[in-house]
Amino acid sequence: MRRAPPALLPALLLALAPAALPATEAPLDVVASFSIIGDLAQAVGGDRIALHTIIGPGTGAHDYEPRPADALALAAADVVLVNGFGLEHFLDRLIEASGTTAPVAVLGAGIEPLRDAGGTPDPHAWLAPANVRIYTGNIAAAFCAADAAGCADYERNARAFDAVLAALDAEIRASLDAIPAGRRIVAVPHAAFAYFGAAYGVRFLAPQGITPDAEASAADVAALIRAMRAGGVTAVFAEAGENPALITRIAAEAGARVAGVLYADALSGPEGPAASYVEMMRHNADAIAGALAD
Repeated sequence: MRRAPPALLPALLLALAPAALPATEAPLDVVASFSIIGDLAQAVGGDRIALHTIIGPGTGAHDYEPRPADALALAAADVVLVNGFGLEHFLDRLIEASGTTAPVAVLGAGIEPLRDAGGTPDPHAWLAPANVRIYTGNIAAAFCAADAAGCADYERNARAFDAVLAALDAEIRASLDAIPAGRRIVAVPHAAFAYFGAAYGVRFLAPQGITPDAEASAADVAALIRAMRAGGVTAVFAEAGENPALITRIAAEAGARVAGVLYADALSGPEGPAASYVEMMRHNADAIAGALAD
């Protein structure tokens, strides 16, 4: 995938370098619902925030088990950041139990969600960088409301990160535009990639719905295998954090193989290929473009 010009990278990195917090100022206590939101919060907040992420790398919201430390972090929070679109249903009782008075900023505000056939909003809006540019603006607004003294820093960081997101969007688009439109069909375990597909003209097939814990019926699996055979679909991916058994069996029965692992609901650990939002999106785009080009 084409990258930003090498001469531009130092400038982008310098722009994202956080400003040092004056020794007399306490950091803004921020709670983020999951790892992707936490990464975006850090990009905007820099050294001015103390971040607690409830669901860390490698774990999706559907696997969350409440911890006492999370309730304590919420109780002390100045700002709570959530995605919205029904993703963080688990947080409602935790927020109430913590007694927090912190404002809850919904980062998906201002985005018209995609919906499944039953009308349920798809929460995975972050899988399109254009939407994350909106998230970034919402984070900066929430931080400015809670910490007026740091607003100039938050807005500067948000502008710098917005430029990174715009460049990322252009890179992914150029990479996938090189693949004929009729070949851009990918099979994945669950329907998490609709926003990516809408942004870059990729059709995703999945046996499971929006949530990975929804059971795939035998009829859904059979229909997917038929569609893959009919369309000659060979780009098949497992998803990080999910059992690969079903998608591996589907690939074998359709005459394909699993080409790799995509990240949808969580970042990887620091040594993995998706340690940040930008790295996650580049990893996914590179993997998809590579499989489609074969």
